[in-house]
Amino acid sequence: MDVALFSDAHHTTSPAQVRVHPPCWGNGLRRYIRLQRCGAARPFRCSSQGISTMSFQPPRPNRVRSLFAAVAVALSVTASPATAQHTRVDISGMEASGRYDRFIVKYRDGSAALADPAAMARSLHSAVPPQGRRRGNRMVLTHVRRIATGAELVGASRLLDRAEAASLMRQIASDPDVEYVEVDRLYRPTWEADDPRLRMQWGLRGAYGINADKAWRLNDGSGTVVAVIDTGITRHSDLDENVRPGYDFISSTRVANDGDGRDGDASDPGDWEQAGQCEEGMPALDSSWHGTHVAGTIAAVTGNAKGVAGVAGSAWIVPVRVLGTCGGYRSDIADAIVWASGGAVKGVPANAHPAEIINLSLGVGGNCSATFQSAINGAVARGTTVVVAAGNAAQDVADHSPANCRNVIAVAATHRRGRRANFSNYGAGIDIAAPGMGILSTVNSGRTVPEGESYGYASGTSMAAPHVSGVAAMIQSVSRTPKSPAEVEALLKATATATKARKSKPIGAGILNARAALDVAIPPLPPRPGN
Repeated sequence: MDVALFSDAHHTTSPAQVRVHPPCWGNGLRRYIRLQRCGAARPFRCSSQGISTMSFQPPRPNRVRSLFAAVAVALSVTASPATAQHTRVDISGMEASGRYDRFIVKYRDGSAALADPAAMARSLHSAVPPQGRRRGNRMVLTHVRRIATGAELVGASRLLDRAEAASLMRQIASDPDVEYVEVDRLYRPTWEADDPRLRMQWGLRGAYGINADKAWRLNDGSGTVVAVIDTGITRHSDLDENVRPGYDFISSTRVANDGDGRDGDASDPGDWEQAGQCEEGMPALDSSWHGTHVAGTIAAVTGNAKGVAGVAGSAWIVPVRVLGTCGGYRSDIADAIVWASGGAVKGVPANAHPAEIINLSLGVGGNCSATFQSAINGAVARGTTVVVAAGNAAQDVADHSPANCRNVIAVAATHRRGRRANFSNYGAGIDIAAPGMGILSTVNSGRTVPEGESYGYASGTSMAAPHVSGVAAMIQSVSRTPKSPAEVEALLKATATATKARKSKPIGAGILNARAALDVAIPPLPPRPGN
């Protein structure tokens, strides 16, 4: 699931972080881009002519919850136990040069370790190999917290190389009470460098846009909630009206960049990096403002004669911060998925605005982890549609998580001629495609910390996914009763525009078509009396 960030073969790590290196096209290997910005004297504007601004309605929090029973039954039939779908020890995506000190351990229901902290401590202690108990090489495993999926986050007292980490994971898994073990990997946003000469918001209209301008005559997403699980959000006058309170789920101060751990402030303090901070030999990098860009694509205020237009310009955005300097951990992202969809996370206040759609513009190479699959299944059971960027490695999506998880809508990126963007992942696991090159949206002008609001172009499957999230919000907005995630996905696919993708590298049902989707989603008018 850069600012890129799916893994490629060129991967290095610092002694302090588990790293996933971005694939890049253009000049060199760099994690973050420097967005092309316009100053106050030359703001980007989009015409509001022909846009019918819908009335702003209160959210419908019970719409999602009403789906819970039906979808939960469906998931209980289709979802297999984690042990049937995942190996007990998941080392996929672990790089030879990586360093690891966080692990996710799932104990079986009814096991002694779940009932007794002392039994868990004994289980973890027994997993430490003899060499890890010697003086000068001592290693201690400690229980950090329980994740919302029911698994445990376990920390090692020192960083381990790939061989040591894999050996430790196998030792932990030798306990018959352990269901699975995974590395708590860092995930990254999925965008790429961009050409500043690309013009305006071509992705919303035109031959290979999504026909959003025509869909706005029918709906603008009012009354729906989209959670953007990303880097957080910055203040922007073209977006603030649609932003509701979110949460900061980053638990590690190493990546938080705001001086603390989890709290109720989802503001993006910037994710800049000092030279070599996250990867040896990498230069200093500017802040990305990735979450603000994604949120603006979904729900920048439309029809206000200012700046850019969002796909669903009256939908509400709940920002959920999981990505900071060097990325974000799997355990934090899983908790964020649970919380955003209305589930409970220990120690975190309930979400006042449960999302009908979750946007995940992030990922890394490797299998869909059991931790992610559990969190996604729970979200879908609560009626939340999960939209995921396919990744930017120009590879089969089957090896990129969480886009390869079940029960998600995996989104590839297209360019303005209707073909697959050269960086976009592809394959049978892609559900649909959407514009993802040269996408203009809201950003911040600060190079490190937030300064003034601005607009910038970016490219990547990170930019394609929010187009789909916006249309999904519009579908739920026009529906008399909320559609299940499976119904939303089926409708989007059935109304997609044919692409020019090569058969050997498929990108799903076609290009997202907002107007066609709403034409099908809008209920027919009741018959007039006497007819």
